[in-house]
Amino acid sequence: MQKKEHRISHILPGSIAEELKIEPGDVLVSVNDVQIGDVFDYHYQLNEEYVTVVVRKPDGEEWEYEIEKEYEEDLGLEFENGLMDEYRSCSNRCIFCFIDQMPPGMRETLYFKDDDSRLSFLQGNYVTLTNMKDADIERIIMYKLAPINISVQTMNPQLRCKMLNNRFAGEALKKMRRLYEAGIEMNGQIVLCKGVNDGKELERSIRELTGYFPHMKSVSVVPAGLTKYRDGLYPLEPFTKEEARQAIRMIHKWQDTCMERFGTHFVHASDEWYLLADEKLPSGESYDGYVQLENGVGMLRLLLDEFREALRKEDGKEYRIAANMQQKVSIATGMLAAPFIRVLAQEFMQRHPDKKIEVFAVKNDFFGEQITVAGLLTGQDLYRQLKGKDLGERLLLPCSLLRSGEEVFLDDMSVRELKNALQVQIVIVNSNGQDLYKAMCCSDEPE
Repeated sequence: MQKKEHRISHILPGSIAEELKIEPGDVLVSVNDVQIGDVFDYHYQLNEEYVTVVVRKPDGEEWEYEIEKEYEEDLGLEFENGLMDEYRSCSNRCIFCFIDQMPPGMRETLYFKDDDSRLSFLQGNYVTLTNMKDADIERIIMYKLAPINISVQTMNPQLRCKMLNNRFAGEALKKMRRLYEAGIEMNGQIVLCKGVNDGKELERSIRELTGYFPHMKSVSVVPAGLTKYRDGLYPLEPFTKEEARQAIRMIHKWQDTCMERFGTHFVHASDEWYLLADEKLPSGESYDGYVQLENGVGMLRLLLDEFREALRKEDGKEYRIAANMQQKVSIATGMLAAPFIRVLAQEFMQRHPDKKIEVFAVKNDFFGEQITVAGLLTGQDLYRQLKGKDLGERLLLPCSLLRSGEEVFLDDMSVRELKNALQVQIVIVNSNGQDLYKAMCCSDEPE
């Protein structure tokens, strides 16, 4: 019996499905006589040049299609459930879990803890492996799914059980060994908690993870985010400037070792460490092609290089500056990145002394002042701290402030509501230097 109904929600224009007149509301029954469990089964069965697809129409009639196509060509179907299955929730109670530090009264979806390996492949999420059964590992190996992003935290099995509050968390590390032996590409992450998995434990974790090279492509080290809502939770403390510098020194030492042994830096500190330590960002070459960019590793260096490249192109007349460029533009960002963004603003104003760029560092009152990254600012904090300020003609906000695909902040305030409240034009800026540069100067697109 078919356990799940895979109802089609959308047909991509120009696709095979559109040509065959498959329609939204139809239900996928099978591919190659196989009943599909989830999105990975679906794509695996489609990796053929000849496929047989059965679709059930709303009136109950089943249509069978015999399709000839390119080997990896998609049919152009989108489903009501992107995973084509239920989402797997997290079975851990990590001592650093951000969701456990959320205030009450927010929308329900923000409290869902996912630990679904499929989201690692589809969206880049990091998973602990504790939710995965042997059959899940075998399927990854059979389908050759990669890369999988793993929340390692520590290579000490006993300490991992403590950090994840899961007695099976240490045993789950063996699954990483199976993936390595099967040649599955991986990326690792260590959320560093002061006095728990730092110092000698961090040294041990990095050392043991180098043993998974070359299939473990990279490892990032990020500081745990601590909100003000930690009553009853494990007593974690923020890292000081000197402690951040110690973590950076250890990571750089291992980068030197890995460059000598493997020709890659392998382990990387997230941008927060350099801002917290007030230390210079590494060169772009140090990030090995920015393999963990979405994890906050190298985003600022890439932004800086792209911004300066845009300035260079201005010299070469590749960018056309708008004749009616506004005299003042304001930028709002988190406390951590604000000094860095001010440096870029100063470089811009040196080139354009008649223009003014003012950067506002917004404190996170909603989650607590220990949360200093821009991506966790709320609309209400932006409003309270920017109201009454001279924001000029435009307020620039980073896209990381918004819910994915929507113009809504974490607290459900919309961009339109903030714009009306502050009475200023708001421009959402993508996280690259060219877009920041163009937003500052209101330039046209490159010719």
